Amino acid sequence: MESLETLVAAELGQPVDPRAAALAAAIAARHGDAARAVLFYGSCLRETRLDGLMLDFYLIVSDYRAAYGRRWLATANRLVPPNVFPFEADGLAAKYAVLDEADFARLCSVHADNVSVWARFAQPARLVWAADDAARARAVAAVAQAAPTLLALAAPTLDRAPADPLDLWRQGFTLTYGAELRAERGSRPGSIVDADPDRYRRFLGPALAEAGVNAGAGTSPQIRAMALSRWRKLQRRGKRLTLIRLAKASLTFAGGIDYLAWKINRHAGTAITIKPWQRRFPILGAMVLLPRLMRKGAVR
Repeated sequence: MESLETLVAAELGQPVDPRAAALAAAIAARHGDAARAVLFYGSCLRETRLDGLMLDFYLIVSDYRAAYGRRWLATANRLVPPNVFPFEADGLAAKYAVLDEADFARLCSVHADNVSVWARFAQPARLVWAADDAARARAVAAVAQAAPTLLALAAPTLDRAPADPLDLWRQGFTLTYGAELRAERGSRPGSIVDADPDRYRRFLGPALAEAGVNAGAGTSPQIRAMALSRWRKLQRRGKRLTLIRLAKASLTFAGGIDYLAWKINRHAGTAITIKPWQRRFPILGAMVLLPRLMRKGAVR
């Protein structure tokens, strides 16, 4: 059986659309010598036509202070990681989140206090730019923690071993979607796995071994109760963090509330339009928008 890190390195090294690679290099250049790696992730990985889409990247930097010309941006990134910025080049639109190497490794691990990073990198991603071999190796090692984290936290929430091993992945993604305010429909967690079941079967054994989890063993009621309690804490914290990050993004992401509406409309099939006052006061507008959408069930 191949090691998990070998599988992750091979997956991260798969080629991408040259335009996406060029966009990643341009994002790295924006932050000079502080840039260490750029990862491409999300649903756009499965798309053959990138025009009209919003591509998702993570920029990994050596140090927040070195990455920015303004101290307040470094402070904001350190206190509530990540910072998120819009970017456009060669007719493509993107947003990218910034983490330093230490925060990226921590937030991919089981020690993270929220799901937002490891939940994404337990899914397929591509390492589309790296400053050097050392930066590439550190990015691979960090990403290799994400799938074991998901499985280690999901497995004890099940009262019996799943009949279909892929149900453990589905349970994990269902729990992570409940731990954030998400625009996607409720069927989305299952569709992540069903889009590439062979990938998740291939990763399952090595990820379970890395996590030290025996998926065939039962979970005692006490352990299950503790696991579910931890998830409730992650859910409360994750939803608060979503709102805090949205508020912070209004300072770094021009038109952030329009992007929020676009993402919700795309994934939830709604027809939300943003009023002029919400553009003038994006933080207040978002605070009004999200609770209303939560009541409708469009955001989880």
